[in-house]
Amino acid sequence: MQLKALALATVMAFIGPAAAEVKIALDTKPDLETSGSYNWIHAFANALKEAGIEVREMPRGSVGDEGEKLDQISTGLLEVSLSDVRTVASIEPFIYGVRLPYIFNDVAHMDRVLAEGDVFASVNAALAKQDAVLLALVPLGPSSGIITTDTAVRKPQDMGALRMRALDDAQIAMYEAWGTKGTIVPWSEVPAGLQTGVIDGYLNSPFVPILFGQTDFVKHFSTAGVIIPLRAVLASKQWYDGLSNTHRAAVDAAVIDADAAVRDWLAEVSESSLLALEDAGVTVQRLTDEERAAFREHSVAVYNSGLLPQEDVAAWTALSERTR
Repeated sequence: MQLKALALATVMAFIGPAAAEVKIALDTKPDLETSGSYNWIHAFANALKEAGIEVREMPRGSVGDEGEKLDQISTGLLEVSLSDVRTVASIEPFIYGVRLPYIFNDVAHMDRVLAEGDVFASVNAALAKQDAVLLALVPLGPSSGIITTDTAVRKPQDMGALRMRALDDAQIAMYEAWGTKGTIVPWSEVPAGLQTGVIDGYLNSPFVPILFGQTDFVKHFSTAGVIIPLRAVLASKQWYDGLSNTHRAAVDAAVIDADAAVRDWLAEVSESSLLALEDAGVTVQRLTDEERAAFREHSVAVYNSGLLPQEDVAAWTALSERTR
């Protein structure tokens, strides 16, 4: 009996923690057509399953808000979470450089910047204090445009009478530089705010009004290409460090597969996302390079808004220019 128990313990030690179920907290509904983050999770989970690792997807909101998800990641109760970039920035503000308007031409440029600056290594050194690991930054969809209820926007001057939903004070500074006003509104309150006129619009990827069922009251989208909307894939460091070498290699390979899957998806939907909006009754203002440049020029104020220390802004700007 003791020999049998010893043998079982030896087998369990060899299998390691990866044999247990890996819980992944989603940030959107599981929709492969409209959600970049779910495309990432779908490819990641499939790769883990092929490596013999069980996966359970936790519906959006089922494990709590952003703070609660981070707490569960830190304590090892949750293995993987699709989290807001602000969650990472609360620990390592340098990551907020990905939120600087027009810092990236496109996702390929972003990938070059992240690699050139070894950004994941520096961010993860800080996240280690919270027993968390940043596995990936995942585009939610094509670059953010200006989403509005009643006003079609082609230039900053078109926004003068609008009040826009802002994520933070830096985005409020950007709206002010564009000649309009911003107000911080939690995402859960955005639909009601749009329908009651508390806000007139927000910035996000073209699929977002479709993904969240807003096309009854969102009526215009302008291809301003301000930022790449991103989700941070956070993992429990306790879980990740406890994996066997074989299973950790499988997780690392799954991240690479998932990153590639999202980039393939983005290439397919850059135009189809706009057509989907038009099919849903939303007008699409396809801005020219010159029209987009006007928004870029007006957005410089964000670089001096205090979103990041000036030395971090300089570092991101230098990385961006070196890799264009």
